[in-house]
Amino acid sequence: MIKILFVCHGNICRSPMAEYVMKDLISRKGVEDRFEVASAATSREELGNPVYPPARRKLMQHGITCDGHHARQITRADYDHYDHIIAMDQNNLWNLQRLLGPDTQHKIHLLLDYAKRPGQEVADPWYTGDFEATWQDVTAGCEGLLQSLV
Repeated sequence: MIKILFVCHGNICRSPMAEYVMKDLISRKGVEDRFEVASAATSREELGNPVYPPARRKLMQHGITCDGHHARQITRADYDHYDHIIAMDQNNLWNLQRLLGPDTQHKIHLLLDYAKRPGQEVADPWYTGDFEATWQDVTAGCEGLLQSLV
């Protein structure tokens, strides 16, 4: 089983969008039994909160539900459990290193590295309000990641 954890600052916008987009892509390919997908935050600010309403609406526009999601913070156990830890931006990478220590198993990457946009960051709709740009980034990254794994 391939285990993927998407990570952003609060786990209410970008990382849950990536989690549920990836689950949808995996489902459409019919390979759900080969994957475990989740998301987490680097901060504790939004713990327990659901997906941010505009992010939820953007997912719903594409027929994707995110019911039951509650923000949680990444733990050291997650590093051991997941094969791929996918960050949305450079700040997430820095926070992951602070929280988890060195990436000795080379599990941590930026999502847009898989969209052939190395080093680029997923647009943060919390600040921009542009959930369409985030949708485009997340979808491109998840499609590229899934293609690299199947």
